[in-house]
Amino acid sequence: MSALARPAADVSADRDIGPAVGVIGAGRVGVVLAAALAAAGYRITAVSGDSPTSRQRTARMLPGVPRRPVPAVPATADLLILSVPDDTLPGLVAELTARQVLRTGQVVAHTSGAYGLGVLAPVERAGAVGLALHPAMTFTGQPEDLDRLPGISYGVTAPASLRALAQRLVADLGGSVEWVDEADRPLYHAALAHGANHLVTLVNEAADRLRDAGVGDPAKVLAPLLRAALDNALAQGDAALTGPVSRGDAGTVARHVDRLAGTAPESLPSYLALARRTADRAIAAGRLSAGDAVPLLDVLAGRDTAAAARREWAR
Repeated sequence: MSALARPAADVSADRDIGPAVGVIGAGRVGVVLAAALAAAGYRITAVSGDSPTSRQRTARMLPGVPRRPVPAVPATADLLILSVPDDTLPGLVAELTARQVLRTGQVVAHTSGAYGLGVLAPVERAGAVGLALHPAMTFTGQPEDLDRLPGISYGVTAPASLRALAQRLVADLGGSVEWVDEADRPLYHAALAHGANHLVTLVNEAADRLRDAGVGDPAKVLAPLLRAALDNALAQGDAALTGPVSRGDAGTVARHVDRLAGTAPESLPSYLALARRTADRAIAAGRLSAGDAVPLLDVLAGRDTAAAARREWAR
């Protein structure tokens, strides 16, 4: 039985040398997690990744760790981490099992947020044990990523036999476990992508529109505003809503819509969709009455925006 497959109480004797870890996928996530585990005493035995960027990243973050072809990595490791794009993961699992390079008792963990244990079913039929271990963090593949790891959450889906191991791994990475049921993995991942990935798009859209308005340094304008908005949203929920939509200012929103349509029509659909969802949440939270929302909703639906604006100004 491998060191990692034993109960957590039996693993403590190995802590001085650390269990052997192999990583398939020298991308932003895999290399950073491997570097964090190495700092925690784990032995990183091999990494796969042949692109120039992967080679540079491995040399910078994991000096001295050998790069090996994918089929050669499992033989070196008690814990095998698969850190590849979501759509690549099923094919990689199929390749590993077809090549019969996995062994009984080996732990195979993937870092995908979208998948749970189902994608690892072939691995388990080969005698290994599967674990879904997703860090809820955005990665650049740079050394500064290591400073962001302490305190982050990991979305974990694990069989009962690996729960203690998963807790230990996450603790050694300085994080905390969030147990996610298999059926809830897509919803869990959608929430993170909606919040983080779409936030990047939203911020860059705002910066572009500020440039269109003649602002020379959009980041300087946005940084304090967005940090305050994020802090307030996390602390207060919908009570943090401010701005013309939450007030039902249909005239202001109509002017936004008109100017965006003329200057940056590519931004208009997302503006309308988010404004409508903001209105829905403001109404549900009691910050905007249904009656006051009517002119605003007319604007957002594209119904006679000028008339809606006039009704708003006349109130």
